[in-house]
Amino acid sequence: GTVVHVLMDFLDDTNPTSASEVVLFVREAIETYPHLREQVVQKIVDCFPTLAVAKVFRVSMWILSEYCQTQAEIESALNAIKSSLGSLPFVDEATLQAAENVAAPSVKQGPAVLADGTYASQSSALGPSALGKDGSPSLRNLLLGGGFYVSAVVASTMTKMTIRLASLPGCSGEKLNQCVADAMSWICGMVKLGKSGVTPNKIDDDCMERLWLCLILLQDPSNKQMAEIWNEKCKASYSTLLVEKQKALQVDVVENKEDNTKKIKAHVDDVINFRQLRGRGTVVAEIEDEDAMDLSRATGTSEEEDFGSRLKRITQLTGLSDPVYAEAVVTVHEYDIVLDVLLINQLNEPIHNVTLELATVGDLKLCERPQSNQLAPHASINIRANIKVSSTETGIIYGNIVYDIGEGNGGNKDSVDGGNMVILNDIHIDIMDYITPADCTLLQFRCMWAEFEWENKVAVNTSITDPVKYLRHIVACTNMKCLTHIDDDTGDCGFLAANLYAKSIFGEDALVNVSIEKQRDGALGGNLRIRSKTQGIALSLGDKITLKQKVVEAAAGSTKN
Repeated sequence: GTVVHVLMDFLDDTNPTSASEVVLFVREAIETYPHLREQVVQKIVDCFPTLAVAKVFRVSMWILSEYCQTQAEIESALNAIKSSLGSLPFVDEATLQAAENVAAPSVKQGPAVLADGTYASQSSALGPSALGKDGSPSLRNLLLGGGFYVSAVVASTMTKMTIRLASLPGCSGEKLNQCVADAMSWICGMVKLGKSGVTPNKIDDDCMERLWLCLILLQDPSNKQMAEIWNEKCKASYSTLLVEKQKALQVDVVENKEDNTKKIKAHVDDVINFRQLRGRGTVVAEIEDEDAMDLSRATGTSEEEDFGSRLKRITQLTGLSDPVYAEAVVTVHEYDIVLDVLLINQLNEPIHNVTLELATVGDLKLCERPQSNQLAPHASINIRANIKVSSTETGIIYGNIVYDIGEGNGGNKDSVDGGNMVILNDIHIDIMDYITPADCTLLQFRCMWAEFEWENKVAVNTSITDPVKYLRHIVACTNMKCLTHIDDDTGDCGFLAANLYAKSIFGEDALVNVSIEKQRDGALGGNLRIRSKTQGIALSLGDKITLKQKVVEAAAGSTKN
Protein backbone atom coordinates (compact mmCIF):
# COMPACT_ATOMS: atom_id res chain seq x y z
CA GLY A 1 0.00 0.00 0.00
CA THR A 2 2.88 2.41 0.72
CA VAL A 3 4.26 1.99 -2.81
CA VAL A 4 0.87 2.80 -4.33
CA HIS A 5 0.53 5.96 -2.25
CA VAL A 6 4.01 7.13 -3.22
CA LEU A 7 3.36 6.53 -6.92
CA MET A 8 0.03 8.33 -6.81
CA ASP A 9 1.89 11.55 -6.01
CA PHE A 10 3.00 11.46 -9.66
CA LEU A 11 -0.54 11.41 -11.10
CA ASP A 12 -0.40 15.17 -11.63
CA ASP A 13 2.89 14.94 -13.52
CA THR A 14 2.85 16.89 -16.79
CA ASN A 15 4.86 14.16 -18.53
CA PRO A 16 2.21 12.05 -20.35
CA THR A 17 4.34 8.90 -20.36
CA SER A 18 5.09 8.72 -16.64
CA ALA A 19 1.64 9.89 -15.52
CA SER A 20 -0.11 7.36 -17.79
CA GLU A 21 2.05 4.49 -16.52
CA VAL A 22 1.27 5.43 -12.91
CA VAL A 23 -2.50 5.62 -13.37
CA LEU A 24 -2.56 2.27 -15.20
CA PHE A 25 -0.60 0.70 -12.34
CA VAL A 26 -3.04 2.19 -9.82
CA ARG A 27 -5.98 0.79 -11.76
CA GLU A 28 -4.50 -2.69 -11.66
CA ALA A 29 -3.50 -2.37 -8.00
CA ILE A 30 -6.96 -1.37 -6.79
CA GLU A 31 -8.46 -4.43 -8.46
CA THR A 32 -5.75 -6.79 -7.26
CA TYR A 33 -5.72 -5.51 -3.66
CA PRO A 34 -9.31 -4.66 -2.63
CA HIS A 35 -8.27 -3.45 0.84
CA LEU A 36 -6.67 -0.39 -0.82
CA ARG A 37 -9.96 0.71 -2.40
CA GLU A 38 -10.97 3.42 0.05
CA GLN A 39 -7.50 4.96 0.27
CA VAL A 40 -6.98 4.99 -3.51
CA VAL A 41 -10.41 6.49 -4.19
CA GLN A 42 -9.86 9.26 -1.64
CA LYS A 43 -6.39 10.00 -3.03
CA ILE A 44 -7.73 10.31 -6.59
CA VAL A 45 -10.52 12.63 -5.44
CA ASP A 46 -8.00 14.82 -3.62
CA CYS A 47 -5.58 15.15 -6.55
CA PHE A 48 -8.24 15.27 -9.29
CA PRO A 49 -8.15 19.10 -9.72
CA THR A 50 -4.38 19.01 -10.32
CA LEU A 51 -4.37 16.34 -13.08
CA ALA A 52 -2.89 17.49 -16.38
CA VAL A 53 -2.99 14.61 -18.90
CA ALA A 54 -6.12 13.57 -20.78
CA LYS A 55 -5.48 9.84 -20.40
CA VAL A 56 -4.96 10.23 -16.65
CA PHE A 57 -8.31 12.02 -16.46
CA ARG A 58 -10.04 9.23 -18.35
CA VAL A 59 -8.57 6.35 -16.33
CA SER A 60 -9.09 8.19 -13.03
CA MET A 61 -12.77 8.75 -13.81
CA TRP A 62 -13.14 5.08 -14.73
CA ILE A 63 -11.64 4.10 -11.37
CA LEU A 64 -14.01 6.44 -9.53
CA SER A 65 -17.04 5.15 -11.45
CA GLU A 66 -16.21 1.50 -10.68
CA TYR A 67 -14.89 1.64 -7.10
CA CYS A 68 -16.96 4.36 -5.39
CA GLN A 69 -19.36 2.18 -3.38
CA THR A 70 -20.89 4.42 -0.70
CA GLN A 71 -23.08 7.49 -1.07
CA ALA A 72 -20.42 9.72 0.49
CA GLU A 73 -17.75 8.49 -1.96
CA ILE A 74 -20.06 9.00 -4.93
CA GLU A 75 -20.97 12.53 -3.88
CA SER A 76 -17.34 13.40 -3.21
CA ALA A 77 -16.24 12.09 -6.65
CA LEU A 78 -19.05 13.91 -8.47
CA ASN A 79 -18.16 17.15 -6.72
CA ALA A 80 -14.50 16.78 -7.74
CA ILE A 81 -15.48 16.21 -11.38
CA LYS A 82 -17.90 19.15 -11.39
CA SER A 83 -15.28 21.39 -9.79
CA SER A 84 -12.81 20.52 -12.55
CA LEU A 85 -15.47 21.12 -15.22
CA GLY A 86 -16.24 24.60 -13.95
CA SER A 87 -19.64 26.17 -14.43
CA LEU A 88 -22.28 25.94 -17.11
CA PRO A 89 -22.50 26.98 -19.84
CA PHE A 90 -19.06 26.23 -21.21
CA VAL A 91 -19.30 29.17 -23.63
CA ASP A 92 -21.68 32.10 -23.09
CA GLU A 93 -23.97 33.52 -25.75
CA ALA A 94 -21.74 36.54 -26.41
CA THR A 95 -18.80 34.27 -27.21
CA LEU A 96 -20.96 32.15 -29.51
CA GLN A 97 -22.07 35.24 -31.43
CA ALA A 98 -18.48 36.45 -31.68
CA ALA A 99 -17.34 33.06 -32.92
CA GLU A 100 -19.93 33.08 -35.68
CA ASN A 101 -18.71 36.47 -36.92
CA VAL A 102 -15.02 35.53 -36.90
CA ALA A 103 -13.68 33.70 -39.93
CA ALA A 104 -12.66 30.14 -39.30
CA PRO A 105 -8.92 30.00 -38.41
CA SER A 106 -6.46 27.75 -40.14
CA VAL A 107 -6.60 24.35 -38.55
CA LYS A 108 -3.92 21.72 -38.78
CA GLN A 109 -5.35 18.26 -38.55
CA GLY A 110 -3.54 14.98 -38.16
CA PRO A 111 -4.33 11.41 -37.21
CA ALA A 112 -4.14 10.27 -33.61
CA VAL A 113 -3.76 6.61 -32.67
CA LEU A 114 -6.22 5.10 -30.24
CA ALA A 115 -5.47 2.17 -27.93
CA ASP A 116 -6.63 -0.41 -30.47
CA GLY A 117 -4.46 1.05 -33.22
CA THR A 118 -7.30 2.80 -35.06
CA TYR A 119 -7.24 6.42 -36.09
CA ALA A 120 -9.03 9.40 -34.56
CA SER A 121 -8.91 12.97 -35.79
CA GLN A 122 -7.10 15.59 -33.75
CA SER A 123 -6.66 19.29 -34.42
CA SER A 124 -4.64 22.22 -33.24
CA ALA A 125 -5.65 25.80 -33.82
CA LEU A 126 -5.64 29.28 -32.39
CA GLY A 127 -8.77 31.38 -32.24
CA PRO A 128 -12.08 30.78 -30.47
CA SER A 129 -10.78 27.46 -29.10
CA ALA A 130 -8.41 29.37 -26.83
CA LEU A 131 -11.34 30.99 -25.03
CA GLY A 132 -11.58 30.02 -21.39
CA LYS A 133 -7.98 28.83 -21.08
CA ASP A 134 -6.39 30.35 -18.01
CA GLY A 135 -3.03 28.60 -18.30
CA SER A 136 -3.79 25.90 -15.71
CA PRO A 137 -4.66 22.45 -17.07
CA SER A 138 -8.11 21.20 -16.10
CA LEU A 139 -10.93 19.06 -17.37
CA ARG A 140 -12.72 22.14 -18.68
CA ASN A 141 -9.71 23.23 -20.73
CA LEU A 142 -9.52 19.79 -22.34
CA LEU A 143 -13.13 20.08 -23.48
CA LEU A 144 -12.62 23.61 -24.78
CA GLY A 145 -9.58 22.33 -26.65
CA GLY A 146 -11.67 19.80 -28.56
CA GLY A 147 -11.00 16.68 -26.48
CA PHE A 148 -14.48 15.23 -26.77
CA TYR A 149 -13.28 11.71 -26.07
CA VAL A 150 -12.96 12.98 -22.49
CA SER A 151 -16.55 14.23 -22.64
CA ALA A 152 -17.76 10.70 -23.39
CA VAL A 153 -15.87 9.41 -20.34
CA VAL A 154 -17.33 12.20 -18.18
CA ALA A 155 -20.86 11.27 -19.27
CA SER A 156 -20.27 7.55 -18.66
CA THR A 157 -18.78 8.25 -15.22
CA MET A 158 -21.70 10.41 -14.11
CA THR A 159 -24.19 7.86 -15.45
CA LYS A 160 -22.53 4.93 -13.66
CA MET A 161 -22.40 6.80 -10.37
CA THR A 162 -26.03 7.87 -10.67
CA ILE A 163 -27.16 4.31 -11.40
CA ARG A 164 -25.13 3.00 -8.45
CA LEU A 165 -26.56 5.74 -6.24
CA ALA A 166 -30.07 4.61 -7.20
CA SER A 167 -29.26 1.05 -6.08
CA LEU A 168 -28.12 2.11 -2.60
CA PRO A 169 -30.78 1.52 0.09
CA GLY A 170 -30.27 4.78 1.99
CA CYS A 171 -30.55 7.14 -0.99
CA SER A 172 -33.61 9.41 -0.97
CA GLY A 173 -35.66 10.16 -4.06
CA GLU A 174 -34.93 13.85 -3.81
CA LYS A 175 -31.18 13.27 -3.75
CA LEU A 176 -31.39 10.89 -6.70
CA ASN A 177 -33.45 13.34 -8.77
CA GLN A 178 -30.96 16.11 -8.05
CA CYS A 179 -28.08 13.89 -9.15
CA VAL A 180 -29.92 12.91 -12.37
CA ALA A 181 -30.69 16.55 -13.16
CA ASP A 182 -27.07 17.62 -12.64
CA ALA A 183 -25.74 14.80 -14.85
CA MET A 184 -28.21 15.62 -17.63
CA SER A 185 -27.29 19.29 -17.44
CA TRP A 186 -23.59 18.59 -17.85
CA ILE A 187 -24.17 16.14 -20.71
CA CYS A 188 -26.40 18.63 -22.56
CA GLY A 189 -23.78 21.31 -22.01
CA MET A 190 -21.09 19.11 -23.59
CA VAL A 191 -23.38 18.32 -26.54
CA LYS A 192 -23.99 22.05 -27.08
CA LEU A 193 -20.26 22.76 -26.84
CA GLY A 194 -19.47 20.06 -29.40
CA LYS A 195 -21.90 21.51 -31.93
CA SER A 196 -21.13 25.18 -31.26
CA GLY A 197 -18.09 25.48 -33.52
CA VAL A 198 -15.92 27.39 -31.04
CA THR A 199 -13.68 24.38 -30.49
CA PRO A 200 -10.94 23.36 -32.97
CA ASN A 201 -13.07 20.45 -34.15
CA LYS A 202 -16.66 19.43 -33.65
CA ILE A 203 -17.66 16.40 -31.64
CA ASP A 204 -17.43 13.11 -33.55
CA ASP A 205 -20.34 10.74 -34.08
CA ASP A 206 -19.07 8.07 -31.67
CA CYS A 207 -18.82 10.47 -28.72
CA MET A 208 -22.18 12.01 -29.62
CA GLU A 209 -23.79 8.57 -29.63
CA ARG A 210 -22.33 7.81 -26.19
CA LEU A 211 -23.65 11.11 -24.77
CA TRP A 212 -27.16 10.41 -26.08
CA LEU A 213 -27.03 6.87 -24.68
CA CYS A 214 -26.18 8.26 -21.25
CA LEU A 215 -29.12 10.67 -21.45
CA ILE A 216 -31.46 7.79 -22.26
CA LEU A 217 -30.17 5.70 -19.33
CA LEU A 218 -30.54 8.60 -16.91
CA GLN A 219 -34.28 8.73 -17.64
CA ASP A 220 -34.65 5.47 -15.70
CA PRO A 221 -31.64 5.09 -13.34
CA SER A 222 -33.40 2.32 -11.35
CA ASN A 223 -33.43 -0.10 -14.30
CA LYS A 224 -31.94 -3.30 -12.85
CA GLN A 225 -30.90 -4.71 -16.20
CA MET A 226 -28.90 -1.59 -17.10
CA ALA A 227 -27.46 -1.48 -13.57
CA GLU A 228 -26.15 -5.02 -13.96
CA ILE A 229 -24.48 -4.20 -17.30
CA TRP A 230 -22.94 -0.86 -16.30
CA ASN A 231 -22.01 -1.53 -12.67
CA GLU A 232 -21.17 -5.23 -12.62
CA LYS A 233 -20.27 -6.64 -16.02
CA CYS A 234 -17.92 -3.80 -16.96
CA LYS A 235 -15.84 -4.37 -13.84
CA ALA A 236 -16.06 -8.15 -14.26
CA SER A 237 -14.60 -7.89 -17.75
CA TYR A 238 -11.59 -5.99 -16.39
CA SER A 239 -11.12 -8.62 -13.68
CA THR A 240 -11.13 -11.33 -16.34
CA LEU A 241 -8.53 -9.38 -18.30
CA LEU A 242 -6.19 -9.27 -15.32
CA VAL A 243 -6.63 -13.00 -14.69
CA GLU A 244 -5.75 -13.83 -18.29
CA LYS A 245 -2.77 -11.47 -18.08
CA GLN A 246 -1.44 -13.36 -15.07
CA LYS A 247 -1.90 -16.67 -16.89
CA ALA A 248 0.05 -15.34 -19.86
CA LEU A 249 2.87 -14.20 -17.57
CA GLN A 250 3.03 -17.65 -15.96
CA VAL A 251 3.26 -19.28 -19.37
CA ASP A 252 6.12 -16.95 -20.31
CA VAL A 253 7.95 -17.84 -17.09
CA VAL A 254 7.62 -21.56 -17.84
CA GLU A 255 8.85 -21.07 -21.40
CA ASN A 256 11.83 -19.05 -20.20
CA LYS A 257 12.76 -21.80 -17.75
CA GLU A 258 12.63 -24.35 -20.56
CA ASP A 259 14.85 -22.15 -22.72
CA ASN A 260 17.39 -21.78 -19.91
CA THR A 261 17.64 -25.56 -19.50
CA LYS A 262 18.76 -26.17 -23.08
CA LYS A 263 21.71 -28.36 -23.92
CA ILE A 264 25.12 -26.87 -23.14
CA LYS A 265 27.02 -26.23 -26.36
CA ALA A 266 30.42 -25.63 -24.80
CA HIS A 267 31.83 -25.96 -21.29
CA VAL A 268 33.94 -23.32 -19.60
CA ASP A 269 37.06 -25.53 -19.56
CA ASP A 270 36.95 -26.61 -23.23
CA VAL A 271 40.22 -26.33 -25.14
CA ILE A 272 40.50 -23.57 -27.76
CA ASN A 273 42.63 -24.46 -30.79
CA PHE A 274 44.49 -21.77 -32.75
CA ARG A 275 45.31 -22.85 -36.29
CA GLN A 276 48.06 -20.25 -36.61
CA LEU A 277 50.02 -21.89 -33.76
CA ARG A 278 49.95 -25.40 -35.17
CA GLY A 279 53.11 -27.13 -36.36
CA ARG A 280 53.80 -28.13 -39.90
CA GLY A 281 53.27 -31.79 -39.11
CA THR A 282 49.53 -31.41 -38.53
CA VAL A 283 47.42 -33.62 -40.75
CA VAL A 284 45.45 -31.59 -43.32
CA ALA A 285 42.38 -33.79 -42.96
CA GLU A 286 42.13 -32.93 -39.28
CA ILE A 287 42.23 -29.20 -40.06
CA GLU A 288 39.49 -29.53 -42.67
CA ASP A 289 37.30 -31.52 -40.27
CA GLU A 290 37.69 -28.92 -37.54
CA ASP A 291 36.98 -26.12 -40.03
CA ALA A 292 33.74 -27.82 -41.00
CA MET A 293 32.79 -28.20 -37.34
CA ASP A 294 33.50 -24.52 -36.67
CA LEU A 295 31.33 -23.49 -39.62
CA SER A 296 28.52 -25.75 -38.50
CA ARG A 297 28.66 -24.23 -35.03
CA ALA A 298 28.57 -20.71 -36.49
CA THR A 299 25.57 -21.48 -38.64
CA GLY A 300 23.69 -23.31 -35.91
CA THR A 301 23.68 -26.65 -37.71
CA SER A 302 25.76 -28.45 -35.11
CA GLU A 303 22.64 -29.29 -33.17
CA GLU A 304 20.86 -32.53 -33.89
CA GLU A 305 18.80 -32.30 -37.04
CA ASP A 306 16.79 -35.09 -38.53
CA PHE A 307 16.83 -35.90 -42.22
CA GLY A 308 13.21 -34.82 -42.71
CA SER A 309 13.78 -31.26 -41.54
CA ARG A 310 16.79 -30.97 -43.83
CA LEU A 311 14.69 -32.06 -46.80
CA LYS A 312 12.29 -29.19 -46.14
CA ARG A 313 15.09 -26.70 -46.75
CA ILE A 314 16.16 -28.13 -50.12
CA THR A 315 15.61 -25.86 -53.13
CA GLN A 316 15.86 -27.30 -56.64
CA LEU A 317 17.97 -24.99 -58.80
CA THR A 318 17.92 -26.76 -62.20
CA GLY A 319 15.75 -29.18 -64.10
CA LEU A 320 16.19 -32.93 -64.09
CA SER A 321 17.01 -32.91 -67.83
CA ASP A 322 19.74 -30.23 -67.63
CA PRO A 323 23.34 -31.34 -68.27
CA VAL A 324 24.24 -30.31 -64.72
CA TYR A 325 21.70 -30.90 -61.98
CA ALA A 326 21.88 -28.60 -58.96
CA GLU A 327 20.04 -28.32 -55.67
CA ALA A 328 20.82 -26.35 -52.53
CA VAL A 329 20.18 -26.67 -48.83
CA VAL A 330 19.57 -23.17 -47.47
CA THR A 331 20.56 -22.63 -43.83
CA VAL A 332 19.79 -19.25 -42.25
CA HIS A 333 21.39 -18.37 -38.92
CA GLU A 334 21.06 -14.75 -37.83
CA TYR A 335 23.52 -12.75 -39.94
CA ASP A 336 24.71 -15.63 -42.16
CA ILE A 337 23.15 -17.64 -44.97
CA VAL A 338 24.90 -20.84 -45.99
CA LEU A 339 24.14 -22.47 -49.35
CA ASP A 340 25.21 -26.13 -49.54
CA VAL A 341 24.91 -26.72 -53.30
CA LEU A 342 25.02 -30.22 -54.78
CA LEU A 343 26.18 -30.43 -58.44
CA ILE A 344 25.75 -33.64 -60.47
CA ASN A 345 27.22 -34.13 -63.93
CA GLN A 346 24.49 -35.92 -65.94
CA LEU A 347 26.59 -36.21 -69.11
CA ASN A 348 28.54 -39.25 -70.28
CA GLU A 349 31.73 -37.19 -70.59
CA PRO A 350 33.72 -35.13 -68.13
CA ILE A 351 33.19 -31.40 -67.74
CA HIS A 352 35.84 -28.89 -66.72
CA ASN A 353 35.99 -25.45 -65.14
CA VAL A 354 32.62 -25.96 -63.47
CA THR A 355 31.93 -22.62 -61.81
CA LEU A 356 28.97 -21.63 -59.65
CA GLU A 357 28.29 -17.94 -60.29
CA LEU A 358 25.95 -16.27 -57.78
CA ALA A 359 24.55 -12.77 -57.39
CA THR A 360 22.16 -11.21 -54.89
CA VAL A 361 19.33 -8.69 -54.74
CA GLY A 362 18.68 -6.77 -51.53
CA ASP A 363 20.90 -6.35 -48.50
CA LEU A 364 22.77 -9.59 -49.17
CA LYS A 365 26.51 -9.82 -49.82
CA LEU A 366 28.37 -12.80 -51.23
CA CYS A 367 31.45 -13.38 -49.10
CA GLU A 368 33.61 -15.22 -51.65
CA ARG A 369 33.44 -16.57 -55.17
CA PRO A 370 33.28 -20.39 -55.33
CA GLN A 371 36.28 -22.01 -57.05
CA SER A 372 36.15 -23.95 -60.32
CA ASN A 373 35.98 -27.73 -60.23
CA GLN A 374 36.24 -30.75 -62.50
CA LEU A 375 33.49 -33.34 -62.73
CA ALA A 376 33.79 -36.86 -64.13
CA PRO A 377 30.79 -38.43 -65.91
CA HIS A 378 27.85 -38.79 -63.47
CA ALA A 379 30.01 -37.53 -60.61
CA SER A 380 28.85 -35.09 -57.96
CA ILE A 381 30.39 -32.41 -55.80
CA ASN A 382 29.27 -30.20 -52.94
CA ILE A 383 30.03 -26.47 -53.07
CA ARG A 384 29.42 -24.21 -50.10
CA ALA A 385 28.71 -20.48 -50.46
CA ASN A 386 28.46 -18.00 -47.58
CA ILE A 387 26.28 -14.88 -47.74
CA LYS A 388 26.08 -12.06 -45.21
CA VAL A 389 22.78 -10.37 -44.31
CA SER A 390 22.61 -6.75 -43.12
CA SER A 391 18.88 -5.98 -42.78
CA THR A 392 15.45 -7.56 -42.55
CA GLU A 393 14.35 -7.58 -46.15
CA THR A 394 13.24 -10.24 -48.57
CA GLY A 395 16.39 -11.06 -50.53
CA ILE A 396 16.85 -12.97 -53.77
CA ILE A 397 19.83 -15.12 -54.76
CA TYR A 398 20.21 -15.94 -58.45
CA GLY A 399 22.97 -17.14 -60.74
CA ASN A 400 24.11 -19.80 -63.19
CA ILE A 401 26.54 -22.68 -63.69
CA VAL A 402 29.26 -22.30 -66.33
CA TYR A 403 31.32 -25.26 -67.52
CA ASP A 404 33.46 -26.54 -70.41
CA ILE A 405 33.15 -29.84 -72.24
CA GLY A 406 36.28 -31.51 -73.58
CA GLU A 407 39.76 -32.50 -72.52
CA GLY A 408 40.49 -29.25 -70.74
CA ASN A 409 44.18 -30.18 -70.23
CA GLY A 410 45.77 -27.49 -72.37
CA GLY A 411 45.64 -29.58 -75.55
CA ASN A 412 43.88 -28.71 -78.78
CA LYS A 413 41.55 -25.78 -78.24
CA ASP A 414 39.09 -27.19 -80.80
CA SER A 415 38.48 -30.15 -78.50
CA VAL A 416 37.10 -27.83 -75.83
CA ASP A 417 33.50 -26.64 -76.11
CA GLY A 418 33.33 -23.49 -73.98
CA GLY A 419 30.45 -21.21 -73.09
CA ASN A 420 28.07 -23.84 -71.70
CA MET A 421 25.69 -22.40 -69.14
CA VAL A 422 22.77 -23.56 -67.01
CA ILE A 423 20.53 -20.86 -65.51
CA LEU A 424 19.59 -21.45 -61.87
CA ASN A 425 16.21 -20.88 -60.28
CA ASP A 426 16.00 -17.95 -57.90
CA ILE A 427 16.29 -18.54 -54.15
CA HIS A 428 14.01 -16.29 -52.12
CA ILE A 429 15.14 -15.70 -48.55
CA ASP A 430 12.14 -15.71 -46.22
CA ILE A 431 11.76 -12.67 -43.96
CA MET A 432 10.38 -14.93 -41.24
CA ASP A 433 13.88 -16.26 -40.64
CA TYR A 434 14.85 -12.90 -39.15
CA ILE A 435 11.69 -12.01 -37.19
CA THR A 436 11.08 -13.19 -33.64
CA PRO A 437 8.06 -12.49 -31.40
CA ALA A 438 8.62 -9.66 -28.94
CA ASP A 439 6.68 -7.87 -26.25
CA CYS A 440 6.07 -4.18 -25.55
CA THR A 441 3.63 -2.09 -23.57
CA LEU A 442 0.58 -0.48 -25.11
CA LEU A 443 2.11 2.96 -24.67
CA GLN A 444 5.31 1.91 -26.43
CA PHE A 445 3.28 0.44 -29.29
CA ARG A 446 1.35 3.68 -29.75
CA CYS A 447 4.52 5.78 -29.67
CA MET A 448 6.20 3.60 -32.31
CA TRP A 449 3.03 3.57 -34.41
CA ALA A 450 2.96 7.36 -34.46
CA GLU A 451 6.70 7.59 -35.15
CA PHE A 452 7.16 5.06 -37.96
CA GLU A 453 6.56 6.53 -41.39
CA TRP A 454 6.39 3.44 -43.60
CA GLU A 455 2.96 1.80 -43.74
CA ASN A 456 1.71 -1.06 -45.88
CA LYS A 457 -2.02 -1.75 -45.97
CA VAL A 458 -3.17 -5.27 -46.84
CA ALA A 459 -6.83 -6.07 -47.45
CA VAL A 460 -8.31 -9.14 -45.78
CA ASN A 461 -8.95 -11.78 -48.44
CA THR A 462 -9.41 -15.24 -47.01
CA SER A 463 -11.82 -18.15 -46.86
CA ILE A 464 -11.67 -18.26 -43.05
CA THR A 465 -14.97 -17.09 -41.56
CA ASP A 466 -14.03 -16.93 -37.87
CA PRO A 467 -12.23 -13.69 -36.87
CA VAL A 468 -10.35 -15.32 -33.98
CA LYS A 469 -9.22 -18.22 -36.15
CA TYR A 470 -8.05 -15.79 -38.82
CA LEU A 471 -6.05 -13.85 -36.23
CA ARG A 472 -4.38 -17.05 -34.99
CA HIS A 473 -3.50 -17.91 -38.57
CA ILE A 474 -1.88 -14.51 -39.15
CA VAL A 475 0.08 -14.76 -35.90
CA ALA A 476 1.41 -18.19 -36.88
CA CYS A 477 2.32 -17.09 -40.43
CA THR A 478 4.09 -13.87 -39.45
CA ASN A 479 5.88 -15.21 -36.37
CA MET A 480 4.60 -12.23 -34.37
CA LYS A 481 3.16 -11.88 -30.88
CA CYS A 482 -0.40 -10.74 -30.27
CA LEU A 483 -0.38 -7.95 -27.69
CA THR A 484 -4.17 -7.90 -27.43
CA HIS A 485 -5.72 -10.55 -25.22
CA ILE A 486 -8.09 -12.70 -27.27
CA ASP A 487 -10.15 -15.33 -25.46
CA ASP A 488 -11.17 -18.30 -27.56
CA ASP A 489 -14.09 -19.08 -25.23
CA THR A 490 -15.93 -15.79 -25.72
CA GLY A 491 -18.13 -17.23 -28.47
CA ASP A 492 -18.90 -15.76 -31.86
CA CYS A 493 -17.93 -12.16 -32.49
CA GLY A 494 -18.71 -9.93 -35.44
CA PHE A 495 -15.57 -7.81 -35.34
CA LEU A 496 -12.04 -7.95 -33.96
CA ALA A 497 -9.16 -5.49 -33.49
CA ALA A 498 -5.73 -6.60 -32.31
CA ASN A 499 -2.12 -5.40 -32.28
CA LEU A 500 0.83 -7.61 -33.25
CA TYR A 501 4.50 -6.92 -32.56
CA ALA A 502 7.78 -8.51 -33.52
CA LYS A 503 11.44 -7.58 -33.57
CA SER A 504 14.12 -8.57 -36.05
CA ILE A 505 17.60 -9.79 -35.18
CA PHE A 506 18.88 -6.43 -36.44
CA GLY A 507 16.82 -4.50 -33.89
CA GLU A 508 14.09 -3.42 -36.32
CA ASP A 509 10.52 -3.18 -35.03
CA ALA A 510 7.51 -4.50 -36.93
CA LEU A 511 3.98 -3.40 -35.97
CA VAL A 512 0.74 -4.82 -37.32
CA ASN A 513 -2.80 -3.70 -36.56
CA VAL A 514 -5.54 -6.19 -37.48
CA SER A 515 -9.04 -4.72 -37.94
CA ILE A 516 -11.58 -7.22 -39.29
CA GLU A 517 -15.32 -7.73 -39.19
CA LYS A 518 -17.72 -10.38 -40.37
CA GLN A 519 -19.85 -9.19 -43.28
CA ARG A 520 -23.45 -10.09 -43.99
CA ASP A 521 -22.51 -12.90 -46.36
CA GLY A 522 -20.36 -14.50 -43.65
CA ALA A 523 -17.01 -13.58 -45.19
CA LEU A 524 -14.39 -11.53 -43.37
CA GLY A 525 -13.53 -8.02 -44.43
CA GLY A 526 -11.14 -5.40 -43.17
CA ASN A 527 -7.48 -4.47 -43.34
CA LEU A 528 -4.11 -5.25 -41.84
CA ARG A 529 -1.89 -2.18 -41.46
CA ILE A 530 1.85 -2.80 -41.18
CA ARG A 531 4.21 -0.12 -39.93
CA SER A 532 7.98 -0.08 -39.60
CA LYS A 533 10.86 2.35 -39.65
CA THR A 534 12.20 0.94 -42.94
CA GLN A 535 10.39 0.29 -46.18
CA GLY A 536 11.80 -3.18 -46.75
CA ILE A 537 10.30 -4.89 -43.72
CA ALA A 538 6.88 -3.28 -44.29
CA LEU A 539 6.71 -4.44 -47.91
CA SER A 540 8.17 -7.89 -47.23
CA LEU A 541 5.80 -8.55 -44.34
CA GLY A 542 2.84 -7.41 -46.45
CA ASP A 543 3.82 -9.77 -49.27
CA LYS A 544 4.12 -12.60 -46.77
CA ILE A 545 0.63 -11.98 -45.39
CA THR A 546 -0.86 -11.71 -48.87
CA LEU A 547 0.78 -14.98 -49.93
CA LYS A 548 -0.37 -16.88 -46.86
CA GLN A 549 -3.96 -15.71 -47.38
CA LYS A 550 -3.89 -17.14 -50.89
CA VAL A 551 -2.44 -20.39 -49.62
CA VAL A 552 -5.37 -20.76 -47.21
CA GLU A 553 -7.84 -20.17 -50.03
CA ALA A 554 -6.13 -22.73 -52.24
CA ALA A 555 -6.16 -25.32 -49.48
CA ALA A 556 -9.84 -24.72 -48.81
CA GLY A 557 -10.67 -24.97 -52.51
CA SER A 558 -8.82 -28.24 -52.96
CA THR A 559 -10.67 -29.70 -49.98
CA LYS A 560 -14.04 -28.86 -51.47
CA ASN A 561 -13.09 -30.39 -54.79
